[in-house]
Amino acid sequence: MSTPISITVNGESRRSQASTIADLVRELSLKPEKVAVEHNGVIAPRSTLEDVPLADGDVLEIVTFVGGG
Repeated sequence: MSTPISITVNGESRRSQASTIADLVRELSLKPEKVAVEHNGVIAPRSTLEDVPLADGDVLEIVTFVGGG
């Protein structure tokens, strides 16, 4: 298991074991295909979430898509 890192998600500091954005999204009990992510001020394309590594101090904004009627 990797060493926990300190990141900020939607304005809240947290510790995470995630190594990529997709890992973090799953750690938050979300589905990578149902989110939009800004990583350090840059939108991360959904197709790259498995490949974008996380590092100590990263700042992320995660928005989930909700359907309804």
